[in-house]
Amino acid sequence: MNTVKTDSKPDLKWWQILNLSVGFFGIQHGFEIQFARMSSIYEQLGANPQTIPMLWLAAPMTGLIIQPIIGYMSDKTWISSFKMRRRPYFLIGAIFATIALFLMPNASALWMAAGLLWILDASLNISMEPFRAFVADKTNDKQRSNGFAMQTLMIGLGTISGNFIASLDFVKNIPWIKQFAPTSMHASFYICAIIYLIAILYTVITTDEYPPEESADKTTDKRESFQEAFKNWFFDTKNCFLKMPLVMKQLALVQFFTWMGLFCMWMFYTVAVARYVFGASDPHSSLYEEGIRYGAFTLMIKGLATPLFALCIPFIVKRIGAIWTHMASLIVCGVGLLSIPLIKIPAMLIIPMIAAGIGWAAITSIPYIILSNHIPKEKYGTYMGIFNIFIVLPEILVSIGLSALIMGMLGGNHAFAVGFGGILILTAAAICPILKKSENAKARVEI
Repeated sequence: MNTVKTDSKPDLKWWQILNLSVGFFGIQHGFEIQFARMSSIYEQLGANPQTIPMLWLAAPMTGLIIQPIIGYMSDKTWISSFKMRRRPYFLIGAIFATIALFLMPNASALWMAAGLLWILDASLNISMEPFRAFVADKTNDKQRSNGFAMQTLMIGLGTISGNFIASLDFVKNIPWIKQFAPTSMHASFYICAIIYLIAILYTVITTDEYPPEESADKTTDKRESFQEAFKNWFFDTKNCFLKMPLVMKQLALVQFFTWMGLFCMWMFYTVAVARYVFGASDPHSSLYEEGIRYGAFTLMIKGLATPLFALCIPFIVKRIGAIWTHMASLIVCGVGLLSIPLIKIPAMLIIPMIAAGIGWAAITSIPYIILSNHIPKEKYGTYMGIFNIFIVLPEILVSIGLSALIMGMLGGNHAFAVGFGGILILTAAAICPILKKSENAKARVEI
């Protein structure tokens, strides 16, 4: 079997780079509808502020378990008859996520909603994990930053669309929709599910794949069966974990505080808007529903800021470097979230959400650009899966105990919890300079 070396990969047309990432546009709908709606669903089913984080445990736990496995498996997969490597995982995840999204708004008990979230997040992770490696597979060294920037653009557009859908009062403005969905919440979940599936199908159909690359030492030349790959993934992943480059370890520390802060925002933001900006105390009231929809609207503004800033990232990186760009973006994001408890006028929420969108653009692209330059190309999927551990571990900490401590200290105030997330992201920004020292040391060695 012929393999494609990195330096021989042809330049892709802009529309080919776009096709690579359309699927991520769909995946983001699955994330955004749960960020906008899950905490409110839990509250409406009787959950209190202290138990909501535990009910969110599905997201990080499925990521911790599934992403390293799927990353490794997609490295080893090659279905020669269809020339598919990463794409089968996109499709399988999309099918199960679509089913979970259709069932979620019909949950009648906390255990049912929590169980469906486990299925949804497991499916999202199956679809999402190979996408990072997919972009690295298909782009050469010159175009890799463009590939990840396009992926971030699709994430931003998906954020806009997903939250716009979550913010609409479908039943009021489109009366005939009641034939298919009893409430606006039902309609928003159904529409996001359909978009998710169509976007994944588009990427699967329009984009081909290269077979796995040979490693320099020829140790991965042997093609493994699916069963052999599953059997060997733990030992190979463990070896890669023990051989992590220094920059990856340092990035992991930055990611740890970044994603802990982001998780605080996702869990508490829309409920904070409903309760502390709109003043709704009853989760079943129309005022509470209005607040949740407005929170989703401002998250849509965050999504609008993300692709706009993503377009600027390559130019800023050329002037000040990837690490300083990332640090500055995290500072803007952290300050924005820290301001949430001070806001009482709904329109003012747009400003911190623009700041969060700037941070999100950097968070979803720059660490992966840095990382892809320091890991073996034939093991992109494995290392991306390992890297994800440092995203989900802080989320697990928040879910299983830290959040209860935080909410206890903050008097159960959701807005203060979002502000605390801003402090954590500022902490991540303060760590970024150690990456520059490591990069400078690497450059001196190479010279």
